[in-house]
Amino acid sequence: MPKNLLSRRRVLTGAAGLTAAAILPRSSLADWKPTETVRVIVPAAAGGSTDVMGRLLAAHLQPIWGQSVVVENRSGGGGTIGTAEVVRAKPDGHTILIGNPGPNAIAYSIFKNLTYKPDQLQPVSNMIRIPNIVSAHPKTGIKSIAELIAYLKANPDKLSYASSGVGQSPHLTGAWFLQLTGLKMTHIPFRGAGPALQAALAGDIQILFDNLYPSLPQVQNGTLTGLCVTTTDRSDLAKDLPTMRESAPELSNFDVSSWFSVFLPKGVQPAVLEALNLQVKAMLERDDVKKNIAAMGARADYGTPQQFADFVDAETKKFAGIIQKEGLQMDVQ
Repeated sequence: MPKNLLSRRRVLTGAAGLTAAAILPRSSLADWKPTETVRVIVPAAAGGSTDVMGRLLAAHLQPIWGQSVVVENRSGGGGTIGTAEVVRAKPDGHTILIGNPGPNAIAYSIFKNLTYKPDQLQPVSNMIRIPNIVSAHPKTGIKSIAELIAYLKANPDKLSYASSGVGQSPHLTGAWFLQLTGLKMTHIPFRGAGPALQAALAGDIQILFDNLYPSLPQVQNGTLTGLCVTTTDRSDLAKDLPTMRESAPELSNFDVSSWFSVFLPKGVQPAVLEALNLQVKAMLERDDVKKNIAAMGARADYGTPQQFADFVDAETKKFAGIIQKEGLQMDVQ
């Protein structure tokens, strides 16, 4: 088993009022603590990156706050079911949401019947960012994004690409690449990253847009050819892979990542917001947490509530533009 994949599995199983907030003294970290059990809502199934980060946060908060901090997985609807539960919760700091791009940026544009709005959540901080990765079946002979662009220009509609599903971050990564280059590939959506990866390994499709995992070990062992990562910087786990924006002038602003973050219900008191934000920062500065997130191919991405709110707004607008050009509209299932 590849070392990086083993490290990731250990991570997956090992984690058992804005303006007013900005002017609060830093000592306010000690001014608020929960008075009852804290619920950390993970709007995804157990075992994925959203779940991992929820469990790392819960394990950090419980001894510091002196209250039970319980992780509850509320999957379904592309993350919107669990998110809607947090929106309905009392804004007293006892219900925390672990967010990601699906329910907290993409959903607002792609779902016609979404039951919540961005202003019903209070951004606290991002925690980590993980790049997406683009790879090709070795039989294509394509070894870079520049070669992929050249092939598509010479052979329009000859290639297909796989993703983990319509409207997911990997799909929109592929869609944005094609929009910016003016090229065409047929999108083949699968029900999850695993089936998409298997189709790529079998050569049933030629190009795969995926999260860094599960594709990276396949790139490292040569069963897939890595073309690029999609963040502004190269991944520490794959430093030989260029970024998308390095590959062509029309891609110079390309930046897509999977990010995992913290939200509270709108209306929390400034002291609550300050306390949780600073505990996210403290968690990300721990050596054991640094090792865990590095094993995931992630980078820490702490920010103030305002910085994170601005980031989420920019992500929402970016995905809205991609979705509008693609003409994507779905119902929450």
